[in-house]
Amino acid sequence: MKIKYPIAIEAGDATTAFGVVVPDLPGCFSAGDSIDEAVENSKEAISLWIEVVLDDGGTVPAPGLLADHIKNPEFSGWLWAVVEIDGVLLDNHSERVNISVPRRVLSRIDHYASAHGETRSGFLVNAALERIVHG
Repeated sequence: MKIKYPIAIEAGDATTAFGVVVPDLPGCFSAGDSIDEAVENSKEAISLWIEVVLDDGGTVPAPGLLADHIKNPEFSGWLWAVVEIDGVLLDNHSERVNISVPRRVLSRIDHYASAHGETRSGFLVNAALERIVHG
């Protein structure tokens, strides 16, 4: 499933980058030295914006209609495009996975999780996200 977000592109030139704003996602913006690069970079900006919001427990607004955004005087004279992102970014449904863990490590995970009021799955997900987000 693909999600399509309209983007507003402020024209650049030989000395100024093309700026991109995603009107449906407050504070989500990007840029590029060419219009093609700006559109491509916007996909990464949208994906990262969504990840941060969901990881912080927020909700992600649905894309608005391009026709409605074009009418917004704030973007008068801007160029418009629609970018697709992978809908799995918005999918919070749990999926069962099979992993292999040494028993001694699994025992430590279970003891730690239990002592902190978590399930094994919850602990593993939180630990993975912590590593992904903070390295």
